[in-house]
Amino acid sequence: MSLQTIPARHGKAVHLKAGQAIEVINTSGTQVVDTWAFCPEDLEHHMSMMHTRVETSRLMPAVGSTLYTNRREPILVMEADTSSGIHDTIMAACDRWRYEHLGCTEYHRNCADNMLEALAELGLDFGHIPQPLNLFMNIPIEGDYRLVQGVPPSKARDKVVLRAARDCIVVFSACPQDITPINGGLPTDAHYAVID
Repeated sequence: MSLQTIPARHGKAVHLKAGQAIEVINTSGTQVVDTWAFCPEDLEHHMSMMHTRVETSRLMPAVGSTLYTNRREPILVMEADTSSGIHDTIMAACDRWRYEHLGCTEYHRNCADNMLEALAELGLDFGHIPQPLNLFMNIPIEGDYRLVQGVPPSKARDKVVLRAARDCIVVFSACPQDITPINGGLPTDAHYAVID
């Protein structure tokens, strides 16, 4: 099992065959990893958090949960999770407009561009940004239904294992967010390994 790096503030993409699994490691314990999955024969067919919530009747996946596509077909299964089990399925990937709203006057690396860059490294072009599964991201819901940008509850080397229900391309972004508390204030490398 060869460990690969998702560099802090950058993205990586990897092909998985049906039956293979990928272990995603929160190496520092404080790093959110935005995660997408696409069907290689048609990138418009991809993992969808809104469809997954409907199919599983859960706000966030747990061990044994299937993650579904926008055509309601299984694409990944959460096979293991050593973290607190806190993951986000609500928040959109950060993008340049998000950082402009947060006061950035110059370009800030972001998960949306990281996804596009990672796909481009595989020679793939895609026109929009699906909402990711935000592994290890803590977004508490307050009593008045406000969403809070929470501090990560994970610990160093917590991991999630996702098994491919079909051939797919999995894309990760080690989230560059350094303005809100979601990465503990400092983005760090995360790691992954493909398991046959």
